[in-house]
Amino acid sequence: MTSDRAPARRGASGEVPRRIEVDEESVRQSLAGLVLTIVELLRQLMERQALRRIDQGGLSEEQIEQLGVTLMALEENMTELREHFGLTEEDLNLDLGPLGPLLPRD
Repeated sequence: MTSDRAPARRGASGEVPRRIEVDEESVRQSLAGLVLTIVELLRQLMERQALRRIDQGGLSEEQIEQLGVTLMALEENMTELREHFGLTEEDLNLDLGPLGPLLPRD
């Protein structure tokens, strides 16, 4: 019986290292990307819910205006954060294989 697993990397002495060597910057970028992906998903869900409430007519003109201003500010903040971490919109859109992309493409 053969194993499909790749052999463990061994150090110069032939031992399997106890610690995994990681690049701190790549970990930082990956974590930032993951967090911003979740925030972007929530932002889009909130935007859709707000549009639903507007379409249903349950909000006053003042509430609609405040909602629009808030959503625009959140989108601007997301753009700033993406730029700060050197990420694009496409970087945040995880490919879920047969399910397609996580975030809908507008």
